[in-house]
Amino acid sequence: MPKVAIYPGSFDPVTNGHLDIIERGLKLFDRIIVAILTNPGKKFLFTLEERIEMLEASMKKFSNVEIDTFDGLTVDYAAQRNAQGILRGLRALSDFEYEFQMALMNRRLNREVQTVFLMTGLRWIYTSSSIIKEAAQFGGTIKGMVPPVVEKRIKEKFGGQS
Repeated sequence: MPKVAIYPGSFDPVTNGHLDIIERGLKLFDRIIVAILTNPGKKFLFTLEERIEMLEASMKKFSNVEIDTFDGLTVDYAAQRNAQGILRGLRALSDFEYEFQMALMNRRLNREVQTVFLMTGLRWIYTSSSIIKEAAQFGGTIKGMVPPVVEKRIKEKFGGQS
């Protein structure tokens, strides 16, 4: 039976840190499903369709990665997709506290799905979608922090800046 993991997130937008976690996660799992949580109550820079397009363009080199969307509980979605794991990246202590709480709740809800934490590569420890959007909004360069297709789309959103 292939080992499958869900890598959930908003991916607004996908960063090189996300891609690093996916690439390293594929050393542990046979297949990863990048699962974009749909949350109509949250304000995103990019539409769901735009996020899917950017993920698809950024992950062409991975043949064993699928992109999907879901709503509801991640652990329920993982069970629906016959995934054994939920893949999460950790950057800092603040990430750990939140992710640890989520992992414990998910384990309580379904003991068959394990959460696997990967430490973010040192290159990406300070990188987050929020910080990247903020830097780009005020004209900061984001080159090398996001895939080229994402850099282009962010520049378009902020009127050619960044």
